[in-house]
Amino acid sequence: MEALPRETVVDALEGRLREDILNGRHEKGSYLPPERELSEGYGVTRTTLKHAFERLVQAGLLETRHGVGTRVRDYARLGGADLLPALIRHSPDWLREVFEVRRGIGSLIASRAAAKATVAQVAELRELLAAVREAEGGARAQLADIEVHRGLARATGNRVYVLLTNTLFNAYLPLRGALVAPFSDADAACERLRPVVEAVAAHDERAAHSAADAYLAATERIMLDELGAGR
Repeated sequence: MEALPRETVVDALEGRLREDILNGRHEKGSYLPPERELSEGYGVTRTTLKHAFERLVQAGLLETRHGVGTRVRDYARLGGADLLPALIRHSPDWLREVFEVRRGIGSLIASRAAAKATVAQVAELRELLAAVREAEGGARAQLADIEVHRGLARATGNRVYVLLTNTLFNAYLPLRGALVAPFSDADAACERLRPVVEAVAAHDERAAHSAADAYLAATERIMLDELGAGR
């Protein structure tokens, strides 16, 4: 059986339209040209164009009004965090700002987890931490590390922190493969994160905040250095 192509025509068109929007070729607030004109210009069918539009509407870059047309959304004013993956694909410079928020939110989550974590949640965090050490390869250790942070968010007892954690991780998902350096040594990754879990287990809010800040600053520095070296 022949392998499917990695990128479909819809994928390619979505990417091209996204770049054209973010580069200002299609200005915010303006209506796109008629579908027939666009489909001919991009060399695709109108069905393909509609599928790409649906994705970009879902991403928050376009809005469609029945009988009127498709307009570029003022995403800078009206958009939400769900736009971050698209913005990071467009420009990795957004990553520094994501990391700044990640550090602030992550430290707060750790301190709240220290205040709220149950015995069962502390046990879960230790199991998740052990999974980081046991992971084979940087990519798997990276995913195991993410699960520790999801566990910390759950331990706050606040579901909004869980959603924020998911949002921040989803934001840099497009570049995740280029950000594995902090996790290439699973033992070191585990030990780097251990002070956060132990502070939460001790219900020491100040220590948890400090440990999370130190951890997030260290991994951010390594990941940005890795990304810079790869350019």
